[in-house]
Amino acid sequence: MKFNQGKCRVLHLRRNNTMHKHRLGADLLECSSVEGDLSFLVDDKLTMSQGSIKKSVASRLREVLFPLYSALVRPCLEYCAQFWERVQGRGTRMMRGLEHCSYEERLRELGLFSLKKRKLRGDLTNAYKYLYCGCQEDGAKLFSVVPSNRTRGNGHKLKHRKFRLNMRKNFFPLRVTGHWNRLPREAVDSPSLEIFKIHLDKVLCSLL
Repeated sequence: MKFNQGKCRVLHLRRNNTMHKHRLGADLLECSSVEGDLSFLVDDKLTMSQGSIKKSVASRLREVLFPLYSALVRPCLEYCAQFWERVQGRGTRMMRGLEHCSYEERLRELGLFSLKKRKLRGDLTNAYKYLYCGCQEDGAKLFSVVPSNRTRGNGHKLKHRKFRLNMRKNFFPLRVTGHWNRLPREAVDSPSLEIFKIHLDKVLCSLL
């Protein structure tokens, strides 16, 4: 895939950033103090003071802000969930009636998961697809299923290959295996992806 150099900028974060020059091929990229993605703007201080939804939408009603946040902001945040969690916190605090609630209370009231949980939900959903939804050939390259008739556990434990490098602990097979093995039997035995998601959401709601 080719990148359009005219649309690429470098956003230097942190107070003591060394401001290194970055290249795309042989050409230097321009620096920027604020960049946007759809209706989500972030500056080099991560203050979110220039958020375009906050600036352009006067209403603070949940019925107005929640669909905008879900469609335009949250998808951008999920690529680095732990880093952007406080952005979701500010976004949910904008809604009238939730200003003084704790972050956990706002999530429950809106029916949202934390970004960390959403990332885990995506991992487990992909694992189900690899095992049951026509991606078995690719899934076999990632991990193997260890069937079990024991009443304890879900009976479909996953086992990943062993790796020597510590950096691989964040790879998909390693980070999803333990969570999958702790799912209840009714979840992993779901006859369809939609039913699996229903069971999965119940499990995630019970987690702190």
